[in-house]
Amino acid sequence: QVQLVESGGGLVQAGGSLRLSCAASGRTFDYYRMGWFRQAPGKEREFVGAIIMVQGTTSYADSVKGRFTISRDYVKHTVYLQMNSLKPEDTAVYYCASRGYRGGTYYSPTDYDYWGQGTQVTVSS
Repeated sequence: QVQLVESGGGLVQAGGSLRLSCAASGRTFDYYRMGWFRQAPGKEREFVGAIIMVQGTTSYADSVKGRFTISRDYVKHTVYLQMNSLKPEDTAVYYCASRGYRGGTYYSPTDYDYWGQGTQVTVSS
């Protein structure tokens, strides 16, 4: 079993920055890949980015590429989402998720096994 605990959400003005953290505990092979997703009211949960914990390889959604950066501290089993140049349309509940080493996509929520509780990010215009 894996537990994911997120922190760092809040209210920020457009153009500002926030950094989210997600600390994982449990069996390490269950968080081979960590993903960030977000869900705005009335919308489906969407992929933001993902990282392979061992290699540090990252992938991003086009909507955040160049503005958001995912990094990890492998020893601390923690992944970060640095969000810069925030826009009102980035407002959502942000979730981290994990999955083990197996086939499947890195961008589909259904391919992740464990989820954090979510943290609210609100960007005012």
